[in-house]
Amino acid sequence: KKITVSVLYCVSTNMATFVKKGEKGDDVQQMHKIRISLSSRNPKSLEKVCTDLMTRAKDQQIKTKGPVRLPTRSLKLTVRKSPCGNGSNTWDSYEMSVYKRLIDLFSTPEVVKNITAINIEPGVDIDVSVRKL
Repeated sequence: KKITVSVLYCVSTNMATFVKKGEKGDDVQQMHKIRISLSSRNPKSLEKVCTDLMTRAKDQQIKTKGPVRLPTRSLKLTVRKSPCGNGSNTWDSYEMSVYKRLIDLFSTPEVVKNITAINIEPGVDIDVSVRKL
């Protein structure tokens, strides 16, 4: 029987920076931390996109963290009803809530491209940042 041993070696002084080496010494796979931040004004569509991303990640057996629910930001605006300023002091108030979620994936960027190829609900903003481990 032939036994193959994969060797991990330190690339930098950071403890978490390890690269898996193959038999010939070439890099087989480099892990990245992919942070996906989602924001929307509609919480139902935001949760639907989050569950779609998480189920696709679980199907491909990727290590995930999240979705982390960040505090809701409510933007309030109070304006006068009268355009000229005369008349009784009547006011209108408007409010908009912005919901945010964070999802962390630990994988190669090629695999994440397959995961993020989903239909995104209208009104959901996505920001993807990739960082090497």
